[in-house]
Amino acid sequence: MKLNTPSVLLSVTTLSLAGCGSPQKEVKRPNIIFMMTDDHTTQAMSCYGGKLIQTPHMDRIANEGIRFDNCYAVNALSGPSRACVLTGKFSHVNGFTDNASTFNGDQQTFPKLLQQAGYQTAVVGKWHLITEPQGFDYWSILSGQHEQGDYYTPDFLENGQPVTEQGYATDIITDKAIGFIEGRDKSKPFCMMYHQKAPHRNWMPAPRHLGIFNNATFPEPANLFDDYEGRGRAAKEQDMSIAHTLRDDWDLKLLTRKEMLKDTTNRLYSVYKRMPPEVQDKWDAVYARRIEEYRKNNLSGKALISWKYQQYMRDYLATVLAVDENIGRLLNYLEEIGELDNTLIVYTSDQGFFLGEHGWFDKRFMYEECQRMPLVMRYPKAIKAGSISNALCMNVDFASTFLELAGVDIPADIQGASLMPVLENAGKAPADWRKAVYYHYYEYPAEHSVKRHYGIRTQDYKLMHFYNDIDEWEMYDMKADPREMNNVYGRPEYAARQQELLALLKETQDRYQDFDPQEKEKELFQGDRRYK
Repeated sequence: MKLNTPSVLLSVTTLSLAGCGSPQKEVKRPNIIFMMTDDHTTQAMSCYGGKLIQTPHMDRIANEGIRFDNCYAVNALSGPSRACVLTGKFSHVNGFTDNASTFNGDQQTFPKLLQQAGYQTAVVGKWHLITEPQGFDYWSILSGQHEQGDYYTPDFLENGQPVTEQGYATDIITDKAIGFIEGRDKSKPFCMMYHQKAPHRNWMPAPRHLGIFNNATFPEPANLFDDYEGRGRAAKEQDMSIAHTLRDDWDLKLLTRKEMLKDTTNRLYSVYKRMPPEVQDKWDAVYARRIEEYRKNNLSGKALISWKYQQYMRDYLATVLAVDENIGRLLNYLEEIGELDNTLIVYTSDQGFFLGEHGWFDKRFMYEECQRMPLVMRYPKAIKAGSISNALCMNVDFASTFLELAGVDIPADIQGASLMPVLENAGKAPADWRKAVYYHYYEYPAEHSVKRHYGIRTQDYKLMHFYNDIDEWEMYDMKADPREMNNVYGRPEYAARQQELLALLKETQDRYQDFDPQEKEKELFQGDRRYK
């Protein structure tokens, strides 16, 4: 693979690291591979205790490194999450508040800082930030479908040039990642952002995994039939339910080839036609049984919701399989070339995802299933194998962590905190670590109709405020009510705790300079018709 690499003066490539209690020693600056998927959630990872699927290669990273149990997105939406990762700053500071925003690529990002410090940098896969990447020696990003890209025969923009690749996106992105590593300047450390599209909606598995779960029955979440009693308008007025929002054609794939050819304007046909003929034949055979079952049984009510849930799980989880396989392929390649133990491996997702909890799919809410992100890391020179951390961390922390590990000064305007003190202490947070993580979601009115809200999550409680067209508060006792079914805001027995959390929320907003979000949004969205 040809790399578009500017001439960069190579700086000293050593730094001192404390290796899990051992004496300090000089080591080469580590490579960094940041693996991020789209909409993958801890419920679908066996290293987090998930029972839905086995993910042995993700588990390997956790088992040979560290698993974070309390990592949270600060804005659970694809583009905003990516902007927060790149900049180490919250959405109201980096300017990318929702998926209709445009990322200002001229601003400071951690890849730019690493590049200036002598790292060779790359990003491959999903970008979803509208503007072209900056700060990368090589980039190849998915294009089309509003930058979501396609699963089959995907289009890429590679160093500014359009290219169409044959095959399945998850495999191709890994090919490109390995190609970058093979063709890199081996005198320099490298940092690569390896971003998979999968398992983003509409959950199209690799050809080898089509129908793999057709005979499986997955356990239903306890609150699949949640009626939202005791909660406010936000939960009741969303449009992301399995019952009503999943589309028969796009999501459930309940169209035959004949029906798609009759209506070629259908969105499913637009992606179906990208498949090679032999894959189309397999697709038709796999989904024929589902179509027949749906039309024959004429289900309704809870029975129909349960049936839709099973189809959703079969496609979503089958799409995850290729992600895990390709992580294994990349880890094995690094091992073969002798770079695995000199590379920080990070696996995460842009946020979590609902897998039927509260009757939902998608993300956006501050509720646990989507605010919480998977985060596992492997770097044996600084991370003790088998570590587990309960430290409260956020995706704005990643930039500072990578910079400190690389021996690069962390700019004062970065808002996230480096996780290195946690990593070097086998997962235990320092005594002065943060008391809460912060969240702010902006994209309303828009797809899925999740209302704007902000809040904090502590070790034991969650407080959130829904605003804009409503003014409602929710508070959850996460120890007593981990499924967030009972809003305790305003209950007398929680009055003292509520006041503490309100004070902590104000303190947290002051720290991150998110002053009076109700007024701030008027400044951010003035003149935008979507918000009128």
